[in-house]
Amino acid sequence: MATLSDGVTLPGKLFIVEGIDGSGKSTQLDLLHKWLVSRGHLVAFTEWNSSPVVRQTTKRGKDDRLLSPASFSLIHAADLADRVEHQIIPALKAGAIVLADRYIYTAFARDVARGVDREWVRAIYRFSVRPTAAFYFRVPLDESLQRILVGRPELKYYEAGLDLGLHKDPYESFRLFQGRILEEYDRIVEEFGLTVIDATDPLVKQQARLRRLVTPHLKGTLRVEHRPWREVLAKEGLQGRYLDSMLIDDGEDKK
Repeated sequence: MATLSDGVTLPGKLFIVEGIDGSGKSTQLDLLHKWLVSRGHLVAFTEWNSSPVVRQTTKRGKDDRLLSPASFSLIHAADLADRVEHQIIPALKAGAIVLADRYIYTAFARDVARGVDREWVRAIYRFSVRPTAAFYFRVPLDESLQRILVGRPELKYYEAGLDLGLHKDPYESFRLFQGRILEEYDRIVEEFGLTVIDATDPLVKQQARLRRLVTPHLKGTLRVEHRPWREVLAKEGLQGRYLDSMLIDDGEDKK
């Protein structure tokens, strides 16, 4: 179950993924999303820093380099608060599955890496919904940097952590900043019990493990019946590996 801050449980499920840049978590969440939908589950998706409420403020702050670590933290908290109220809770109350690409643990890692007080950051996110399961894709710093920096022409000011004065060179600053974030994630995994997935494993192996971990939580979630139109297509001889992969085995789903 997903749980509100006051302890009330909701019928839907909230699964979140975390990891430093280059961990591959977004790819894995996208694959999980497609798999769940193919099995008839009603799925909602939400991602970090995507609320329209703070979009213009964030853009101006970044463009003009006006954001302090504390203001950055508060803007992201406002972003999540808006998405929790208008996206996440309504979907969970309906019994749907919500997939979140980054959640409160991103703030706990990044904001503290920027020098914000650890307990203060945790306090401002006390409104958040407790997830059904949280997955952390752990990857060594050097490998994550290689994945991110290959083919990237330029790092943005805040992305590189240049606001912290760690180093004048954007790429070295980014390496130092990501190292700080990685250290905080290690602390968060222990404190909040995130499930660790080795992000250096083959993509298919990671996805198989993620599905195994998610499957026990799927019972009772809201589903959408898609079989009628699929069966019509099949009866007309319109089959193939793509259609076959969409056809749901009723017996298997009920196990």
